Amino acid sequence: MISLSILTPLEFLTRIAQNAKAKRLSLNLSQQNLSLRSGVSLGSIKRFERTGKISLESLLKLALVLKSLESFNSLFAQDPLQSLPSLDAIVKQIPRKRGRK
Repeated sequence: MISLSILTPLEFLTRIAQNAKAKRLSLNLSQQNLSLRSGVSLGSIKRFERTGKISLESLLKLALVLKSLESFNSLFAQDPLQSLPSLDAIVKQIPRKRGRK
């Protein structure tokens, strides 16, 4: 399945950072407290919320504390393989163009 997105990678970074900040605030956590709980430096959290830039490892640590780690489980997941129809099924789908006597 091809997915077309209107957002650029930079816009995704910004949106992810905004969502993380909103989640942090909804959990009533300060940046300092999030830093202590996650092990991510305060400077990295401030930069992330401002620019969206952060290492993947730090992002996963923040997601764990913000109770959003499970969302990463489906990232890059492979689509289930669809079974191919048999030759008999394909032949039955082709409409006849001539009648019999």
